[in-house]
Amino acid sequence: IAECLGFNESIDQTQARDLVVVGAGPSGLAAAVYGASEGLDVVVIETSSPGGQAGSSSKIENYLGFPTGISGHDLAGRAYMQAQKFGAKILIARATRIVCDHIPYVVEAENGARIPARAVLIATGAQYRKLPLENLSQFEGAGVYYGATFVERQLCGGDEVIVVGGGNSAGQAAIFLAGNAKRVHMLGANMSRYLIRRIEETSTIVLHPQTEIVELKGGEHLESVIWRDNQTGQTENNKIRHVFLMTGANPNTSWLDGCLSLDSEGFIKTGLDLSPEDLMQSAWQIKRQPYLLETSLPGVFAAGDVRSGSIKRVASAVGEGSIAITFIHKLLMD
Repeated sequence: IAECLGFNESIDQTQARDLVVVGAGPSGLAAAVYGASEGLDVVVIETSSPGGQAGSSSKIENYLGFPTGISGHDLAGRAYMQAQKFGAKILIARATRIVCDHIPYVVEAENGARIPARAVLIATGAQYRKLPLENLSQFEGAGVYYGATFVERQLCGGDEVIVVGGGNSAGQAAIFLAGNAKRVHMLGANMSRYLIRRIEETSTIVLHPQTEIVELKGGEHLESVIWRDNQTGQTENNKIRHVFLMTGANPNTSWLDGCLSLDSEGFIKTGLDLSPEDLMQSAWQIKRQPYLLETSLPGVFAAGDVRSGSIKRVASAVGEGSIAITFIHKLLMD
């Protein structure tokens, strides 16, 4: 569709760019804005619409500077226009490969585009494992959350909350939220023994091991949750306004085809997380150590949800995208 509408005609694919950003989520758009505004020749490759996971949020209420909230779509749209205003070029296509055996690197896309790049920022994000609920996206950021930080804990202070997930991250979230919530309902329990013991010792956490959410209700914000006990088949409507989905995420890294070092879950390792073995396997041949956010391939950076150890928040992703530009300037001056 993008080709038919002529969106990609202005992209010169023979010119080596200072920076190719793969992914137009918060981290990718931030890198495009800061990079282009500071004089870098930037191309952004995005599969579809900008915004990534955040772009689907009906309302982001805790992003700095928007006291009444802003939809993920609107926030991404503003950042997209801002990047273009500073001169960043946008290519609507799916990146399929990085030719990583020589510099400049070449980022290939499924439409046949091959864009040479002196530096690459991978900001392809992750796909959260979501519940099969028809209106889930309506409440993302407005009662449904994929991370439990101090901000979310403050939002649900004194309320009942639901934590969905059976792994350690779900157990840790339940214990963390229990310090401020009236009651934590935990749906699923398959975690380390020490967490199970901590949960059993916490009177405000209630386990529902055979229970699943079947419906979400509300308007601009989640108002109630219907769950079903799979042992009895009985459903129950609960006036609960906060649901934490700690069901994990799948990073969008399969297209990298072994170019970079990944952690055990497929997220990209960067900076100090790279071991000497990682650098040896990737044939790191320069004297310096990797910069913060730099991968096992010199000049290739990662930011946002796709990066191992990242904090899954819009503000953090924006921060990482802007920080990466500082190191890309250093790289290009070498």
